[in-house]
Amino acid sequence: MDLKDKVAVVTGAAQGLGRSFVEILMKNGSKVALIDVKKSLGEELKTTLNKEYGPTRAEFYNADVSSEEDFKGVLKKIVEQFGRIDIMCNNAGIINEKHWEKTIAINLGGVVRGTYLALEYMKKENGGSGGVIVNVASMAGLGPLPVAPIYTATKHGVVGFSRAMAVVSKLSNYGVRINVLCPWFVKTNLLSLLNSEEHTGSFFPLKGVTEMLMESEGCLEVDAVAKAFLVLVKDESKDGEVLMIEPEGAAVISFPEKGKDIPSTPVSLE
Repeated sequence: MDLKDKVAVVTGAAQGLGRSFVEILMKNGSKVALIDVKKSLGEELKTTLNKEYGPTRAEFYNADVSSEEDFKGVLKKIVEQFGRIDIMCNNAGIINEKHWEKTIAINLGGVVRGTYLALEYMKKENGGSGGVIVNVASMAGLGPLPVAPIYTATKHGVVGFSRAMAVVSKLSNYGVRINVLCPWFVKTNLLSLLNSEEHTGSFFPLKGVTEMLMESEGCLEVDAVAKAFLVLVKDESKDGEVLMIEPEGAAVISFPEKGKDIPSTPVSLE
C-alpha cells in the first residue's frame, strides 16, 4: 500500500504510541487526522507537524472515543475536510483499575466504535475505497497482566473483536484489512501508571511482577512499535494478523483455526 496522500485517522494521537504512529505515517506521505481528549497537546503537535510537512497535512480534532456523539461527529468532519478515510488506527487507551467501567469504555468500547464508524466510510459497499484498520492491543491481550486485570480483559477483547471483524470484512467484501498490534511494555507515560496505586488500586501490591518482567526483558522504544505498525498498514498480505512486538523482535501470532486444534488436556467429568 502506497501511503502518499492517503488519509489516516489516529486516536490517542497527541502523545506516546499515537504520536509515533502519526509521525511515521506523515514521513511516508500520508495526511493525518489526530484525535485526542488532550486539546492543548493535540493542537501543539498539529502545529509542529504542519511546519515540518506543510500546511493542511495534519489536523487535530478534540474528542472522547467513549462518546458516540463525539466520535461520530469528528469522523464526519474529517471526511468533510479530507474527502475519505484510507487508514484508521484505534490507539486510544488508559490504565485505570479503580474506575474499570471507564477503562472498558475507552479501551474496548472506543476500538469497537472506531472500527464500526470507520467502516461506514471505508467499506466498498458504501462507496468507500477500502483500506486498513489497525487496532492497538498489547501483550496483555495475549496473556495475563496481574497488576491490571481490567486492562488485560480489554486488550483480550480488542484482539478477539479485531480478528472476528477481519473475517467479517473478508466474507462481506468490505475491501478493508483489519490487523492488531500487541506490543510489550513501551516507554511511554502509560507505562508509569502500572506503578501507580491511584491507577492500579487493590492490585498495586502486585507491581513487583511487572517490574521483574521489565527488568528481565527490557522495554520497547516507541519507534520500534511504529515500524511494526507501518508493516501492518503497508503490507497488503497482512489481513487479520495479530503482530506481537517484543524487545527481541516482532512475530505474527498463529491461532488454531478450530477449537479441536487447541492444545488441551482431557478432564474427567465424572
